[in-house]
Amino acid sequence: MTQGIDIGIPRERKPEERRVALVPEAVGELVREGHRVRVESGAGTGSGFGDEAFRWAGAEVVGSAEDLYAASRLILKVKEPIPEEYGFYRSDHVLFSFLHLAAVPDLAAFLQDRGVTAFAFETLEDHAGRLPLLAPMSAIAGKVAAQYAITLLHAPQGGKGLLLGGAPGTERGRVAVLGAGVVGSSAAALLSAAGARVDVFDLDLDRAEDLAKHGPGQITGLYPYQDAVSEAVGEADVVVGAVLSPGARAPTVVSRDQVAAMRPGSVIADVAVDQGGCVETTRPTDYTRPTFLEEGVLHFGVTNIPAAVPLSASRSLSARLLPYAKKLARMPLNDLEGAVRQAPDMDAALNVVRGGIHNQEVAASLSG
Repeated sequence: MTQGIDIGIPRERKPEERRVALVPEAVGELVREGHRVRVESGAGTGSGFGDEAFRWAGAEVVGSAEDLYAASRLILKVKEPIPEEYGFYRSDHVLFSFLHLAAVPDLAAFLQDRGVTAFAFETLEDHAGRLPLLAPMSAIAGKVAAQYAITLLHAPQGGKGLLLGGAPGTERGRVAVLGAGVVGSSAAALLSAAGARVDVFDLDLDRAEDLAKHGPGQITGLYPYQDAVSEAVGEADVVVGAVLSPGARAPTVVSRDQVAAMRPGSVIADVAVDQGGCVETTRPTDYTRPTFLEEGVLHFGVTNIPAAVPLSASRSLSARLLPYAKKLARMPLNDLEGAVRQAPDMDAALNVVRGGIHNQEVAASLSG
């Protein structure tokens, strides 16, 4: 058996972030493989997993973040480190989490300067080019964003007072979804099921049409001609931003002028916000103040949308993360660059190593 390593699972410190990277059952799998797992006290509480559950799984529960990081070599967490956590990191730490460095250049600079080796969930690709760690959170983010959008249209929330699914004597609402990937498909299906008329735009017209063919309700798949997108956004009661360029900063596909042309009280839910956003007026928010008004339109820009449902999200993420956490834990941490060359999925996930940016898409976005 490969010699076990010291793994640390800290409590998340991003505002209102209650997810935990691995649930107790997954921690038990790592312990049985000979690894020493430490969990910061309270790390799983927000997801419904108390300290005792992690102890039963064989983990050591540590009282402070300082002690956890000091005793650990591999750090498994959900969201990217925030400035108050920077002081915990050493040059020999290996971090595996969501990073979204293209949208957070200061974090990229910190990881490089500190010499941390960092792997990102969102750029890990399997043999088929899929994103197995990003996909489950994207599906949840699309659904939660859609649920929020429906509620934000209500007058007490600042919306125009529209029932998206319509009612006798009045038309149903209109939605424009930008992107037919996991986020867009999940959002479109839920919004259509709620009764809305949904236009989905994607460069891959087959993907958009497939969603229209198999999704519930009134979904239309469309090619994103600039004029067609502009018209759909102007008529939409809800716009969902779901454009993805893995590792890269999201392209701007809706301008401020197009937002200004929307009717007051309409809603924009830009799920691409953690990669910079695909709507020009988007800016990052969190669940303490999730929305803001810009050009008369209510914007939802939360960068950790699945944190609203931490029990579901933690279980879903943990199930997908565990095989890759096991793979990374088996690798020689002193020669990760050599090891990842033999593992294309982990090579794609490697973002920062030896003070440099390893992933080409991330590097191009940061240099641009």
